[in-house]
Amino acid sequence: MDEIDITLTVNGTAHILSVSPRTTLADALRQGLGLTGTHVGCEHGVCGACTVIVDGAAMRSCLMLAAQAERHAITTVEGLGRPEALGPLQAAFRKHHALQCGFCTPGFLTTLHALLTEEPDADAERIREVVSGNLCRCTGYVAIIEAALEARAAYGHQEAEAC
Repeated sequence: MDEIDITLTVNGTAHILSVSPRTTLADALRQGLGLTGTHVGCEHGVCGACTVIVDGAAMRSCLMLAAQAERHAITTVEGLGRPEALGPLQAAFRKHHALQCGFCTPGFLTTLHALLTEEPDADAERIREVVSGNLCRCTGYVAIIEAALEARAAYGHQEAEAC
């Protein structure tokens, strides 16, 4: 099948890629742009490991074609911070030990970033509801919820609550 040229705006930078029309956004990010923080797990949209933010909403990049993402703002886990300057969720995850093997972590971070950007006052129940679509085989989710509650202050919430 012939390739098409698309422009993807990822983490604030426009990139021109030649892709097959059937290339998923996950594959374009990982193989075309070298942004390997977006993990591919189930390839059916079930596990959440491939979650990225598209125009502010958490999206499963394994279910979206790269061509569909053209003219949209995409944020990957790499866009949430840098090793020398972690984003608020990343710092809270580290502080609360909210990861173990780390495979699912990028999906949790992007999912929670999208939630807290839209709903900075999300309570523990709402956070649990939203991350219920992200699967983790290593943690009990408690530390993930605690980290999200702490990070809310950076998104506009002024008082963290206990789980």
